[in-house]
Amino acid sequence: MKSQITEEYIQDIVNRQRKFFDSGITLSYEIRLKCLNKLKEAFAKYQPAFHEALKKDLGKPTFEAYISETGFIKNEISGTIKKLKKWMKPRRAKTALLAQPGKSFISYSPLGVNLIISPYNYPVNLTFSPLISAIAAGNTAIIKTSELSSETSQVTQQLIEETFCPDYIAYIPGAVEEASILLKQKFDHIFFTGSPRVGKIVMKAAAEHLTPVTLELGGKSPCIVHHDANLDITVKRIVYGKFFNTGQTCIAPDYVLVHRDIKEEFIKKIKESTSRIYRGDVSKCPDYGRIINEHHLNRISMLINTDKVIAGGKIKPEELFISPTILNNVSLDDEVMKEEIFGPVLPILEYTDFSEIYAIISKLPQYPLACYIFSQSENVQKTLINKIQFGGGCINNCLVHFVNTEIPFGGVGQSGIGRSHGFYGFEQFSHKKGILKSSMFIDLSLFYVPCRGLNKIFLKILK
Repeated sequence: MKSQITEEYIQDIVNRQRKFFDSGITLSYEIRLKCLNKLKEAFAKYQPAFHEALKKDLGKPTFEAYISETGFIKNEISGTIKKLKKWMKPRRAKTALLAQPGKSFISYSPLGVNLIISPYNYPVNLTFSPLISAIAAGNTAIIKTSELSSETSQVTQQLIEETFCPDYIAYIPGAVEEASILLKQKFDHIFFTGSPRVGKIVMKAAAEHLTPVTLELGGKSPCIVHHDANLDITVKRIVYGKFFNTGQTCIAPDYVLVHRDIKEEFIKKIKESTSRIYRGDVSKCPDYGRIINEHHLNRISMLINTDKVIAGGKIKPEELFISPTILNNVSLDDEVMKEEIFGPVLPILEYTDFSEIYAIISKLPQYPLACYIFSQSENVQKTLINKIQFGGGCINNCLVHFVNTEIPFGGVGQSGIGRSHGFYGFEQFSHKKGILKSSMFIDLSLFYVPCRGLNKIFLKILK
């Protein structure tokens, strides 16, 4: 999608949005609700177009597109509409003795003009989920999607321009040049989803204006399979979680750490499960997608050590196809363990005790965005959750914590800053004002100078 967007045009959009926000139009519950309902109606209208575009961009099957993209967004819009009034209400807080008589509360106010930058792998979900939160919190927003998922970006642009005034919600087409111009502008908040490398660029640009950021990044997310795991269910869920969206998922299991005692059985079962799910010629399977472009296909291909392939390994560059691939006898020295894979390649490592797990994770470049623990022991589950630093995850499953909007989603350290989804997204796009309201019926002279009898007695009590 070729863009003719100029710096003057972008500056004008930002200025118009700031004027629009300063008018106070977005503050009321009624306006926020109206805009969310408009988005809901538009999204229902454009759902078939999104499915078609996702098929063209990523080869994404319709069912996969629905549960991870359009269905997720429809559910989040409906949940936000249902709970918005409750979220907007000030939250009561306790009042310290020194502040009596009075009462305290937390008031949620919008941040202002926001920039939302989304990636190519889930171009609908990761664009509209933060937009829902921004609208719910009473903000304006400028949207920049990835030029790599160009078909989906076109549909997104059509929806936004048909539904909203650009003074309120605007779409900026283009690629790196347009994104660079946007990052020069002064925003009140930037919500970015993408790689840690680009996340650093976003954060550096935001620092010029002291703009707060939410960064949804990535990392090498471990999948730990303990010796007491139910292997039949475990392997099925790992295969599903890893090869969903052809592995192009920031919270996909990046590698498996399996207990040595069950490693051979695990390998046998995961090969059987992969073969059963993606039977025959996988390149003809209607439930398996494609890599986004040739660059990423080549990048992923370079991570595959053919000597360690125990399943898959087939590549068709002309079709942007890489089959579900499993590697065995992998070490931290292998290229596949030096960066986030972001593709359908699953390395298997082994461990005998937890100290080896901690050592492996600590040697990798950043805290993982997700962690998956397969074990029947609550003690094992609690120990690993408490010891390993990660953004969020699942016990005895993969990926599904993302779809639960009742819990926060986000990273830690280099895997991300801030939280999203449901109330946590609303909160991320809000400023929490701490307010203390003092009583006018009683005016204690306790804190007024000069300090005399009652003041000194009170001071002794506090000591």
